[in-house]
Amino acid sequence: MDRIENIVFDMGNVLVNYDPLRVCRHYMQDGEEIRRVHTAVFVSPEWLMLDMGLISEEEALKKMQSRLDTEHEKEMAALCMAHWHEFCMEPADGMEALVRELKGRGFGIYLCSNASLRLLQCFLQVIPAIDCFDGVLFSAEVKCMKPQAEMYRHLYQRFGLRPETCLFIDDLPANAAGAQATGMQAYCYADGNLEKLKAALSALR
Repeated sequence: MDRIENIVFDMGNVLVNYDPLRVCRHYMQDGEEIRRVHTAVFVSPEWLMLDMGLISEEEALKKMQSRLDTEHEKEMAALCMAHWHEFCMEPADGMEALVRELKGRGFGIYLCSNASLRLLQCFLQVIPAIDCFDGVLFSAEVKCMKPQAEMYRHLYQRFGLRPETCLFIDDLPANAAGAQATGMQAYCYADGNLEKLKAALSALR
């Protein structure tokens, strides 16, 4: 078996904590309005289309607003869309130190995330230890997304990686399984237990 030479991280709820309710709560106080706007914006087919680079933010917002009843809700949806990246993501505790340790041990460090083009403009400020990363791939760039096999193949091709030398870390079981199906090893970080993850990584090499 080939030894692991590269660690590939997911972003949301691995490297960073991601909670779209935070931006909704920032702009709204009414619980029912928060629920409606959150659902219309962040639990929507348009949100997935943004991650796949298949729709503009302007077109997505119009479709999201069409499912809301009041002008105030539509205004709040626009605010949340404009500013979600300022509120919804923060570096996860311990991840910067872990990434730097792995880099110091000689691993290649990569990011493979389902994310919209918006994050291409701000990921340098969001991802912990970004200076340690050898490559970053967002789904919107390649118009497909995890767990589609094409997403992982874009990763291998873009950065010249052999899948059998990579370990992928993702919080969603389907994404971890998708990576394994293309030849990577995978660690499902669904429990968010950093100590267990560190123990698993310490056993490498």
